[in-house]
Amino acid sequence: MTIEVGEQYLAETERVDPEIYRLIKEEERYQIETVRLIPSENYTSRAVMEATGSVLANKYSEGYPGKRYYEGQRNIDQLETLVQERAKALFGMAHANVQPYSGSPANLAVYTALLSPGDKIMGLSLPHGGHLTHGWTASATSRFWTSVRYEVDPKTHLIDYDAVRAMALAERPRIIVAGATAYPRQFDFAKFGAIAKEAGAYFLADVSHISGLIVAGVHPDPAPDADVVMTTTHKTLRGPRGAMILCREEHAEAIDKAVFPGLQGGPHENTIAGIGVALKEAATDDFRAYGRRVVANARALAGELLERGFDLVTGGTDNHLILIDLTSKGVIGKRAAKALDRANIVGNYNTVPFDPRKPFSPSGLRIGTPSVTTRGMKEDAMREIGRWMDEVVTNIKDEAALDRIAAEVRDFCRGYPAPGMAV
Repeated sequence: MTIEVGEQYLAETERVDPEIYRLIKEEERYQIETVRLIPSENYTSRAVMEATGSVLANKYSEGYPGKRYYEGQRNIDQLETLVQERAKALFGMAHANVQPYSGSPANLAVYTALLSPGDKIMGLSLPHGGHLTHGWTASATSRFWTSVRYEVDPKTHLIDYDAVRAMALAERPRIIVAGATAYPRQFDFAKFGAIAKEAGAYFLADVSHISGLIVAGVHPDPAPDADVVMTTTHKTLRGPRGAMILCREEHAEAIDKAVFPGLQGGPHENTIAGIGVALKEAATDDFRAYGRRVVANARALAGELLERGFDLVTGGTDNHLILIDLTSKGVIGKRAAKALDRANIVGNYNTVPFDPRKPFSPSGLRIGTPSVTTRGMKEDAMREIGRWMDEVVTNIKDEAALDRIAAEVRDFCRGYPAPGMAV
């Protein structure tokens, strides 16, 4: 982390557009001075940021390597092929499409490739931890296709695979989706694969949140059981914001046609380059150690919160994510999230399973450890963060206490440099 690099990088932005420069620098300072616990956020390396901000942003390259609609692609074809090969090697799948702009259109591409209009999607219900694009009502996926949703067990809040199987055999969906945005336990992809096969359905593993943990070997691998694996490229994978679709060879042509020309035009080759750098970083022993620390930190933070009387959905975690039900604390999730943010601890309010409150003001708080682990924090730091969180929730109306904690957190963060940051 060097000030000279960061200042040189933004010098022209400061000259041309001081307003944008100021906002970038303010956000940079914010990311440095806060404990960032949003599970879907992380810090990329300087190398990833440099590739993403490179001259590749100037390029237009509709099509695929060797089959472009523009000339001048000699370097781009090599770049995209290299990133495809890295993705296939890292995730153990026969084919990789690295062009999707983000996870939502990537899932839409999978459905477009494999389903007909009106076919049935079966995914985890959004209030139970699923994602909008797994067939939730507000998503276009439920407008073009029929959706049925499985839920977690009312008592344990765990996925009941017997219930999933029963629903699949009764509903006969065309595709079954395993994946979540707020499920703090591992997925049994082998069971999902067996259920999908018995029901005559395709199996899509949406591993957007956990792909880095899969690569690190601390979460089961969906590759042996899934027809298609989709992941975003940030979150635990520590790349730029984008997505990839990996699949069996028999689905490759349909997937590629669904991405382009079905849903997208020219890919963002600068982002693809950043993904490529992140994939190279993810293929190292250092990254695998990082993935192990993410899980160890999440368990340490969960343990501290449990000791301080917080109710955790499923009673804890075995991945990167913790979902807290604040009902017993007498605080709603949105108020807690705002108070924590004031104290420089950043999470997000979230529904919990069977939440009696509305989604915009739910009972829960969602936190995770990818970002803080990237900064080098370990279990002792997690216990300190848990102590601060308890103090914030206990003193949620005490503005002086929140300001004091915010100052303590700023001092604490100075001991853990944020990768690629200048201030």
